Amino acid sequence: MRMVEEPKYRRFYIDWWRIKKSTVYSLIFMFAFLALTIGSGWLLIRTGFVTIGKEEISLPANAAKIVSFEGDVRVVRTSTRSSEKVTTRTFVLAGDTIQTGPDGKAEILMIDGSTLWVRPNSTVVIRDNSSILGGTNVRVSLGTGQINVRTEDQTDSSQNIVEVKESQNRLLARTEASFNINQKFGTGEIRISRGAVETSIGGEKTILTENEFAAVNDGKIAAREKLLPPPKLIAPQSLLQIASDSEGKADINFRWQKLEGQLASYDFQISTSPFFVPDAMIKESEGLSVTEMIVANLTPGVYYWRVRATASSGQVTEWSEPWRFTIVRKEEKKALNATNWQVENLGGGIYRVSAKTKPGVTVRILGRETFALNDGSFTIQIRSFASEVKVEILDENGTGSEFLLSLTNGRILN
Repeated sequence: MRMVEEPKYRRFYIDWWRIKKSTVYSLIFMFAFLALTIGSGWLLIRTGFVTIGKEEISLPANAAKIVSFEGDVRVVRTSTRSSEKVTTRTFVLAGDTIQTGPDGKAEILMIDGSTLWVRPNSTVVIRDNSSILGGTNVRVSLGTGQINVRTEDQTDSSQNIVEVKESQNRLLARTEASFNINQKFGTGEIRISRGAVETSIGGEKTILTENEFAAVNDGKIAAREKLLPPPKLIAPQSLLQIASDSEGKADINFRWQKLEGQLASYDFQISTSPFFVPDAMIKESEGLSVTEMIVANLTPGVYYWRVRATASSGQVTEWSEPWRFTIVRKEEKKALNATNWQVENLGGGIYRVSAKTKPGVTVRILGRETFALNDGSFTIQIRSFASEVKVEILDENGTGSEFLLSLTNGRILN
């Protein structure tokens, strides 16, 4: 009688169940995969990389919405005088004050559809943000720093006003303008890049139009002229990588274009922070009469630099957009070596040459090439009637070595 041998499996016995070991492993893998999937999804949602359907945050009537923010941004409530650190659920009401730190900035959507950008180191009070009888009233007051405002289409009964020093500045429809408090000169500055602004000081009104600059001081417009652009940066170019010297340092020559049509002085800053916070400032120079600056002994890392100009008329330009560059440590190129040379004479001037070197490098002899294997070994067959040949070894970085190999005894002659 033929016996059929039962397949041999390793089994776990749990009461009256008999479970294959492979089944247990499959269950463990399935639960681990499920836990990993759920955990990854929760992390993506928690970090905001992935959003799930949810209701919009309900805002109080006449509240301004903080669309985005970065760094240290706080709201001081007029009702309680308490300071709140801004989150994704924070809103702003009339009377509230927005404060940004050295690395803080915020984008705020007002009730009339206009956008208010609060720059670093700024303080701005929301005086009004209301809608009544088909019109809107938006009024903000700049205390320190800088804000940028962009308006959209407006009705005849709508008003969007920015208070700067002694001036009341009404932005007309489809206008882009920036307002700044110049701490150095104690003046308010108005820059119009598009549209128009109606400026009122002591009951006297002035219309500022596209590409105009005005300074407000001592209750009057102290200067009004064509808006000057920031200086154009030349070098080092943005995103450039610069190799350090053998000591791990680099001397960088910064250059920018001269301000056209004006005698000017320049302010220069280089920092390890794109916000140019004091703790990250590497060098800061003011009142330069030249358009270049050399900064020595910079160590490997990421740097940001920018320039602004002060014209002979007194107008101070905006800072140029920061350019970023990186200093990387220069790696010393080590000579490539090879050992265990062997030369086999196959006759008729044909030789088989082998040795060991760095894996992946290119070996070249008399125009013939091969690559070193993962263990560094290589073999190449050549034809020569000379007693010695030159061997070249090159890696992907351009580092190379040359050897003079004797075909008679397989020794390196140099």
